[in-house]
Amino acid sequence: MDGMEEFNENIEIVQNAPNIQNAVLIQNDNHNLEELVQNLAAMVITNTEQTRGWDVYLAARDGQPNLVTSLLLKEPEADRPSLVNTAYTDGEQLCTPLIIAARNGHTSVVVTLLQTFSYNTDVEAEGTVKFDGHMIEGATALWCAAGAGHQAIVQSLVSAGADVNHVTKTNSTPLRAACFEGRLDIVRFLCENKADFHIANKYNNTCLMISCYKGHQEVVEYLLKTGADPNTKALCGASALHFSAEIGNVPIVQCLLEHGARMEPNEHGMTPLKAAAERCQAVMVDFLIERPEITKKQQIEALELVGASFANDKDNYDVGMAYRYLERGMVLRWEGQVVEKELGETIAAYDNWKETRTVEELERIGVDSNAVHMEGLAIRERILGSENPEVPHPVIFRGAVFADSARFDRCAQLWLHALRLRQATNLPVTKDLLRFAQVFSQMIKVGLEVDVLSVKEVLNSTVIEIERNQEKIVNPGVKDDPDALQEEMENNCLTSLYLVMILTKVSKSNKEDKVEFAAMKEIYRLVQLNPLTSTGSSLLHLTVNQQTPVDDFHTNEVCKFPCSSTTKLLLAAGADPQAVDRAKNTPLHIIVSYKKIVSDFLTLHAIIMALLESGAHIDSVNAASHTPLTAASTGVAEIILKSQSEMSLKCLAAQSIRKYNLNYQGQVPKSLESFIFIHGP
Repeated sequence: MDGMEEFNENIEIVQNAPNIQNAVLIQNDNHNLEELVQNLAAMVITNTEQTRGWDVYLAARDGQPNLVTSLLLKEPEADRPSLVNTAYTDGEQLCTPLIIAARNGHTSVVVTLLQTFSYNTDVEAEGTVKFDGHMIEGATALWCAAGAGHQAIVQSLVSAGADVNHVTKTNSTPLRAACFEGRLDIVRFLCENKADFHIANKYNNTCLMISCYKGHQEVVEYLLKTGADPNTKALCGASALHFSAEIGNVPIVQCLLEHGARMEPNEHGMTPLKAAAERCQAVMVDFLIERPEITKKQQIEALELVGASFANDKDNYDVGMAYRYLERGMVLRWEGQVVEKELGETIAAYDNWKETRTVEELERIGVDSNAVHMEGLAIRERILGSENPEVPHPVIFRGAVFADSARFDRCAQLWLHALRLRQATNLPVTKDLLRFAQVFSQMIKVGLEVDVLSVKEVLNSTVIEIERNQEKIVNPGVKDDPDALQEEMENNCLTSLYLVMILTKVSKSNKEDKVEFAAMKEIYRLVQLNPLTSTGSSLLHLTVNQQTPVDDFHTNEVCKFPCSSTTKLLLAAGADPQAVDRAKNTPLHIIVSYKKIVSDFLTLHAIIMALLESGAHIDSVNAASHTPLTAASTGVAEIILKSQSEMSLKCLAAQSIRKYNLNYQGQVPKSLESFIFIHGP
């Protein structure tokens, strides 16, 4: 709502980022216990001090003005402003009493807080509130009242001097919040009190644009009459006309056109007409192609595009409508001055489909739904262009339909094509990559052959994506959320491990012992990138951790952690067996906590031996002063370690240096500093 995220494709959480706190600190439950107790005691003291204000907040939140007054009257007058203007944490929200009262529509509470001068209520205080599932940071009481549609409270706040143009963290104004909800009464009142409808949010989406997108015609008409510019463009190059065309609202589009809106393309070359056609808005297409500024070629392309979109749209699939509009476009091509198709190379993923060129050719495929599907995909890519971000969605949908019919070969073809399209234009492909891990796992589970080259290509794409994630984390863009970028990279790290694991299983099923090494180039690149989770865990930490999560849509039927074969491949590619996370745990610290010693002894033994053979130290000390030997949660792990516990003089020397806190940094070769470091907490 605040940032107009609703303009974008719905975000799906494809897998949970690893809960590394639980996973890698499981053996350190008593770590810094004394410090934890001290912190808890401090929190209790702080909470006690805030109890008085919390009672005031609850009374305001629940609409009890008399209780608010009585509670504050019990407090010294000098303390009342502080109690009233403190922001209190309430679940995900952080609000002052005024903000929460305005959010919940408690007019009498708002009036009480505003009119009692001894409170010195700050009308510009900012909080964090939840609207329509979105957390809005930097919201004032006025923003909340406008967004929730409480006109009386809006009027009270403005009368008390609230800034009508106070913006949130994403530059959203109270006027924008009212436009989102279509509250013409509040919109009019705010504009009459000097609200600036030109202020756009961080995406440069204006109040007019959000009103158009939400279909609030009366608000659109009012803003246009008040002077709003219909041709202002968002960062993506879209205008108000794009947003209203793609939702199919003909009256609003007509209103915009009457006020001088121009049919201009956005940054992807999408005109409002193309945007409507791509979204299967047939009525809008029929309306716009009659406009005098639309050429015959544009009319033909719009008719073909809406037909092609109906043929493969997840939410609007209708093969009858698809054929009807394709036929209209083809007939128009051959009416009057002929406009023949200009076709490029065929696309293998579309069965090398060659588009029909005449009405007769189109008629011959009318009864063949698969032919119409491929015709539609080919037409969409021709008209929109391979760089258009909208092209891959129907390709993915058609692939999913094939997967549901167990046509995994065709599914993989289409999904690989969509993956290439998206990655070539720097679009995020986290969901696409996981989708492959899911379908490969499903194929293995049902006993079908998985193409090793396809797995390699997807792994290569995953490595590319992780590298891009790392670059973005270091240099985030205007629209980038650092936490979201980190989570996306961690998801891609998990997918990369699924793919490596799948690769080992595919090679074994083919009985070709060295097939997995054909992908060692990709695994080597992955290891060299050394992506780390938010808690410092490396790929090796994740691979040996029993608590590393596995996606539960088919993937968990084939992949599980810890995995000895994946561990060995990562080590062979150069993964550091002595890498430490934020708690100074090495992978060896992690694996010794594995408890399935009866059912999976071989995995425990194989991983411990692989780590030790690659140079892991039994005497590495984590932040809780535990070595892998003392951290072992089972006697079996302890026995395995003790059987390999010969300690070198070098290790004994390093232990002594750390034990007696001798200064070694700058006193020994650099290559020894990290070695000494791991031998103490």
